[in-house]
Amino acid sequence: MYEVEVKVPAALEAVRTRLEALDADRERVISQEDTYYDAPHRSFVETDEALRIRRESEPESGDDETRITYKGPLLDDESKSREEFETAVEDDATMDAILTNLGFEPAATVRKERERFGLEGYTITLDAVDGVGEYVEVETAVEAESDLESARNGAYEVLERLNLDPNDQLRTSYLGLLLES
Repeated sequence: MYEVEVKVPAALEAVRTRLEALDADRERVISQEDTYYDAPHRSFVETDEALRIRRESEPESGDDETRITYKGPLLDDESKSREEFETAVEDDATMDAILTNLGFEPAATVRKERERFGLEGYTITLDAVDGVGEYVEVETAVEAESDLESARNGAYEVLERLNLDPNDQLRTSYLGLLLES
């Protein structure tokens, strides 16, 4: 699977108002805590890869979930499209112990509040990221690398409908932005 993602800085209240005017489906509000790891055998900063444990809670339902995710290097210069593998983890402390015993070291933790909407096959996420700011992500998943360009162009169209400029996009991860601040 390939994740196609475009992220721009934005004032969330204005985007939320625009999403309501577009009749977007409000899906859920979640809190996330992402712990990123460095590999013992290569630098993920240099290879533009990511390995994280994500702890997610949904305040409205009380549901909690933990997942481990590996994100491959970026595939193009025009978005944050990359190959991604993710699976559920029953016990985050045990997963952390496995990684650290294999030589992976926690690098940083990113905390954010997210509000998700659906519009025309895309997920729009309004992110308030601790220590980093407010952003809007528009994303979708595709099965084939040949579908990346059309999915990316669709994400740009969604941004424009939200009165946001695709040229303002950032390809830096929240982890990168946090480490830069």
